[in-house]
Amino acid sequence: MDFRETDEQRALREAVSKLAASFGHEYFVERAKSGQKSTELWQAVGRQGFLGVNIDEAHGGGGGGVYELQLVSEELAAAGCPLLMMVVSPAICGTIIQAHGTDEQRKRWLPGIASGETIMAFAITEPDAGSNSHNISTAATRDGGDYVLRGTKYYISGVDEAEAILVVTRTGTDTSGRGRLSLLIVPTDAPGLERTAIPVEVTAPETQFTLFFDDVRVPAENLIGVEGEGLKQVFMGLNPERIMGAALANGIARYGLAKASEYARERNVWGVPIGSHQGVAHPLANAKIQVELARLMTRQAAWLHDEGDPASGEAANMAKYAAAEAGLTALDQAIQTHGGNGMSTEYGLATLWGPLRLMRTAPISREMILNYVAQHGLGLPKSY
Repeated sequence: MDFRETDEQRALREAVSKLAASFGHEYFVERAKSGQKSTELWQAVGRQGFLGVNIDEAHGGGGGGVYELQLVSEELAAAGCPLLMMVVSPAICGTIIQAHGTDEQRKRWLPGIASGETIMAFAITEPDAGSNSHNISTAATRDGGDYVLRGTKYYISGVDEAEAILVVTRTGTDTSGRGRLSLLIVPTDAPGLERTAIPVEVTAPETQFTLFFDDVRVPAENLIGVEGEGLKQVFMGLNPERIMGAALANGIARYGLAKASEYARERNVWGVPIGSHQGVAHPLANAKIQVELARLMTRQAAWLHDEGDPASGEAANMAKYAAAEAGLTALDQAIQTHGGNGMSTEYGLATLWGPLRLMRTAPISREMILNYVAQHGLGLPKSY
């Protein structure tokens, strides 16, 4: 493996960084706190082709992979503009539709996802299912040429910005009593679909929703792949989801360390910069090391995914775990370095604690990742 990025990948980083800097964290915070969306930034990223770098050129994308997409997410976050819907629309939905969709579904959805003109949400989480996807109770039954959906989904991001939702639903039960899952594309304006916003203490333009499916009818042609094999299809999107979550955390960590380093060089107390004191310098250096290790794990996971290597599953989980832990260490130390200013909105650090802290819990908790690595990486007995 060559650890050096290609000229094209470096150019992509530079272009995304320059674009994101033209908006900056102040734009991100203003939009979030005023209840508005980061639409202008999203559209600008889409116009430049950055949202579709992982989608085939035949469908309007850049022909790259998740490696390139996580790179875009990291650079946006490193400029103080983490875009959560990048994890959802191009990474999860785009990847699944590209891999398992029909030719008609690819033509219908992928060009818009790549350009940013179409946003697609993803609905898997339920109040009583948690991380156990087999317990999903939202069900779709066949009625002639349609599927009829009934059930509830919980903590679904960006539904108010999306044209459609890729819904994970139960379409049967196997011999062990576990749900057979299927994926259906449901328009956000479908009759019978209701949504309620969930207030959260996270400074972000994206909104979380509870969704209620009350006899929501969609045509059978909206089924992705084969009925009952949705779990395999879901994991095609969940590994990129974990990688993208890691990239977002890595970017916020870089943002925090850059701010802290600048402050430590310029802030003078007793005649010397505070960064000359090891009590300030060493914790920042330690955080830098942890973040760089997490970035390496993230790039490895993305590379393995794009190569189709089965090891990408464990790598994606470890990358997400490592990036969330390292990112929180880095951001917390950046806040500490600023003293009281660390909590000031003006300095733009505490405003990113919520989005970064979320990465420790979502899209999968650190405890479930540890369970996965213990079982699959160490061969230990299953603990749940």
